[in-house]
Amino acid sequence: MNALVVAPVALPLVAAAVLLLAPRSTVLARVLGIGSTALVVVAAAVLLARTLGGEVPVAQIGGWPAGIAIVLALDTFGALVLLLTAAVTLLGLVYAIGTGEDRERTFTPLVLVMSAGVSGASSTADLFNLFVFVEVVLIPSYVLLTLARRRQRIAGARLYVSVNLLASTLFLGGIGLLYGVTGTVQLGQLAGVAAGSAPAALAATLLLLAMGIKSAVVPLHSWLPGSYSVAGPAVTVLFSGLLTKVGLYALFRLYAVLFDGDRRFLWVVLVVAVLTMVVGVLSAVGATAVRPVLTAHMVSQIGYVLVGLGLSTVAGLAAATFFLVQYVLVKAALFMVGGAVEVRYGTDVLARLGGGLVHRERWLAVAFAGAALALVGIPPTSGFVAKLQLATAAAADGPWWVLLAVVAVSAVTLVSMLKLWNGVFWGEPSPLPAPAGRVPATLLGPPLLLAGAAVVLGLWAQPLLAAATVAGEQLADPSAWVAAVTR
Repeated sequence: MNALVVAPVALPLVAAAVLLLAPRSTVLARVLGIGSTALVVVAAAVLLARTLGGEVPVAQIGGWPAGIAIVLALDTFGALVLLLTAAVTLLGLVYAIGTGEDRERTFTPLVLVMSAGVSGASSTADLFNLFVFVEVVLIPSYVLLTLARRRQRIAGARLYVSVNLLASTLFLGGIGLLYGVTGTVQLGQLAGVAAGSAPAALAATLLLLAMGIKSAVVPLHSWLPGSYSVAGPAVTVLFSGLLTKVGLYALFRLYAVLFDGDRRFLWVVLVVAVLTMVVGVLSAVGATAVRPVLTAHMVSQIGYVLVGLGLSTVAGLAAATFFLVQYVLVKAALFMVGGAVEVRYGTDVLARLGGGLVHRERWLAVAFAGAALALVGIPPTSGFVAKLQLATAAAADGPWWVLLAVVAVSAVTLVSMLKLWNGVFWGEPSPLPAPAGRVPATLLGPPLLLAGAAVVLGLWAQPLLAAATVAGEQLADPSAWVAAVTR
């Protein structure tokens, strides 16, 4: 068994169990939480390097033969998602020190369990275990959403729980139908089944629909703004980097394997992608507070990622992979800046902030500016490279209206980011009372690091572009991954 493949799932679970059994200690929680997640980052980086060398690391848990054992396997796409989510979790735990959310006894164990679920979902080769790992992600997220027990948060949690229960029911129904048709839930054995069987295609469509709900694609997105806007600042950062990304990963993996490149239904994906982009960005323009603007942009940026799936060419899938990586980093940075403003000034409503915080919070303004430029797609940031790659792929193999949407939505994104800049940072000094002391390093360091990464990935994009291209090739032709998990 390849222990390194299991480590990203096992390490957080062990650390969470220790924290739940040990006497309450914030210091111990921080050491174990950050330490175990840092080890997951290292393991994910090593696994990514191995996949880039052409290997598909596989672990069969339980000692059973293929088809019965729990199989975990990683190609480049899975390893990138694993590394990305582990890095965001690590910085989110550091950021939670600054917001004070990690003082809640159950906060760190819940985050670690959620992280283990994401790691398992991005590496499992079995539909039922994918369902289990997705639920492992969701169950602690329900609790994290209501930690403060404010009435508003509980109301948001009800919507979140209801919608995700519906999605889970659809997914489980799709698994049952597919098992009834094929007699297996092992993804390797299901390769291409939806391309040649109408009942299997129906079952696969149910799976994609369920993951579409969890990814917050339009018109299945309304749960996201209502839920994320009421979570704590650090919880929102973690949710932005983990929850919908599990759904997106599953959409790409399931379509690549089950439909095996079948292009008959890709026009539907492109329509949904463009609608998601447009509805999300228009919602952002109409929002009047920092977090609602950013949650609306989460929806819009998910549409950009889906454009690559809708194209399903190597160039399109590579562009989507690059876009996904940089978008998660940028969005986490923006949520961190917004959360820091909220923690220090008690509000994120633009009318109450009144602008002018650049005079007090220069480094927060720098972090926001770098991340916002990347979100819009202004050079020399990673967002420019990502949108250029996506536009090039759309121009080569997609309809004209997809390319138009990619460009037009970026222009409207600029309008909404300027609204945030003017409402929070620009102008005369803020009328709000100045908070005591400087911004804590734990609040300021993570967003600055992520915003800096957005600039570095724009100036030095080639390594990530190369990795994204390998991921795109493996998604377009998943035969190596299929062979590895059925061996």
